[in-house]
Amino acid sequence: MTDPVLILTMKWGTLYGARDVNNLARGVRRHLKRPHRFICFTDGSSGLDPEIEALPLPELGLPPGSGDTRWRKLALFRADLGGLSGTALFLDLDLVITGGLDAFFDHPGDVCIIRDDDLFRPKPLRRINPKRDRFLHMVGNTSVFRLRIGSHPEVLERYLADPKGAAERYEHEQQMVSDILNAQGSLSYWPPGWCVSFKNDCVGRGLASYLRDPACPPDARIVLFAGSPKMADVLAGKGGRWYRRVGDIGWLKAAWEGRP
Repeated sequence: MTDPVLILTMKWGTLYGARDVNNLARGVRRHLKRPHRFICFTDGSSGLDPEIEALPLPELGLPPGSGDTRWRKLALFRADLGGLSGTALFLDLDLVITGGLDAFFDHPGDVCIIRDDDLFRPKPLRRINPKRDRFLHMVGNTSVFRLRIGSHPEVLERYLADPKGAAERYEHEQQMVSDILNAQGSLSYWPPGWCVSFKNDCVGRGLASYLRDPACPPDARIVLFAGSPKMADVLAGKGGRWYRRVGDIGWLKAAWEGRP
């Protein structure tokens, strides 16, 4: 019998609650056909559905009182991650599942990730600095990525060797993860259109946002909220601007809450 695949997420602090984890787990159950375990690394398991496996947040390994919690996701690259083994798909909590997830486990590659540029509109001025442009085009977005547990402990080891230097060289953890793995030839990307930006791919641009309501692209499997507005604001009926109307998002709420 095939071992179940792993779905991982993380929750700490008060920004997200048990409802966010529960809705994500229910979305996975609706859209993933193969056997799986849903695991939430968290500092508080109260209110989580019984089917969710709650584990303590993995330690980064920094001295007490030091470090930046924005880099906490690097702990997922520990060689000894909560006693787990096998293939895992990590999902951030601020996303909505709208289509099948099995393909994320079938897609070839070692570490598969969203190309961050796929979530944003082109930035022509970036070409003024070609080296920087190439680097940023390589960077992945760690909201949705797949790896084999324990396969790349060097990512965390490199960070722990010089946390201050890493923070000076990279703007955030996903730049460091991408740089290390890309240099090894271990980084690959999901096909464009699987993971889409709500703001850039679902909402019409400019005047078009006043002419039609947001719609889910036909091939989208996951809708993300890169930049602003945030998922919580959109689901609460906010996030609009004079240059961007956010209209009827009934389909998005239904997908998040698991309604038909």
